[in-house]
Amino acid sequence: MPPSSPPVFPPLAIGTVRLPSSFLLAPLAGYTDLPFRLLCREAGAALCVSEMISCHGLVFEQKKTHELLHTVPGERPFAVQLFGSDPEIMARAAAIVAALPVDLIDINMGCPVRKVVKKGCGAALLKDPQRAEAIIRTVRAQISLPVTVKIRSGWTGEHIVAPGFAAMAEAAGAAAVTVHGRTWAQGFGGRADWGVIRAVKEAVSIPVIGNGDILSRADGLAMMAATGCDGVMVGRGALGNPWLFGADDRPDSLAGRMPVIERYLGLARQFLPLAKVLFKVKNQTAKLLAGLNGATRLRQALYACASIEAMVAVLRDWQAGEEG
Repeated sequence: MPPSSPPVFPPLAIGTVRLPSSFLLAPLAGYTDLPFRLLCREAGAALCVSEMISCHGLVFEQKKTHELLHTVPGERPFAVQLFGSDPEIMARAAAIVAALPVDLIDINMGCPVRKVVKKGCGAALLKDPQRAEAIIRTVRAQISLPVTVKIRSGWTGEHIVAPGFAAMAEAAGAAAVTVHGRTWAQGFGGRADWGVIRAVKEAVSIPVIGNGDILSRADGLAMMAATGCDGVMVGRGALGNPWLFGADDRPDSLAGRMPVIERYLGLARQFLPLAKVLFKVKNQTAKLLAGLNGATRLRQALYACASIEAMVAVLRDWQAGEEG
């Protein structure tokens, strides 16, 4: 009898968008720029989402905000995540995004960061479902692209609102909902409650995408089996490990990782203003070294570099010493 094929993530339809797989990259502020998204797409992610983008920054034409929209045909389908608390400003920002080569617009209603929440955005909307509904309806009325919503399980463990909130989002026109199984109070600590994701799946008929504590491909498949969710979105687990989107584990040697590291550095050289963001590139590269022998010393050598070319030279020298 031939060996059975390994489990795979099934296709996923979100409105009119058809994805070949249901394993997706979450928006991560400061990380999911174009080079990293392309790296994850090439590794097997079926959809990548932009960094969280301020609706006010778009509407009032802030240059740094508009730079976050940079994309290329090779990453289609592509999703942009917006955040804000004013329905009309959100709708105007969505119209700006919809005029670009974008396939989906996601609305952030789960970010726990205090500077976001204190403005009534992100997870604060979990406590203001009427405003959240107005945002979804106003955005949907403005654009024809599918609109999705990303939420958390609730504000605190005593106030789990995700199932009812997701049902409201569906009624308001959302094409899918992503549920991070942590509360606002948890931040990024503790364990994600996958049971809440299962409860949301039972409460709505639109696709439900689970998020939280996905550190491997196996974790994603386990979440789907445990919750019945239609897709899995991996966030911090992808940092330093784009390999998890593919069939093979992350290599345990620098030589094994070098093709992906050099690909990332090449994409960064092609698409980023390196004079301004070289430290960010170093930080992303350092994460790709996690778990290797001598990784701490190698990171220190990379942080001392003045250019990507110098970084590549350090990495190649280190690899030669590893193999010698």
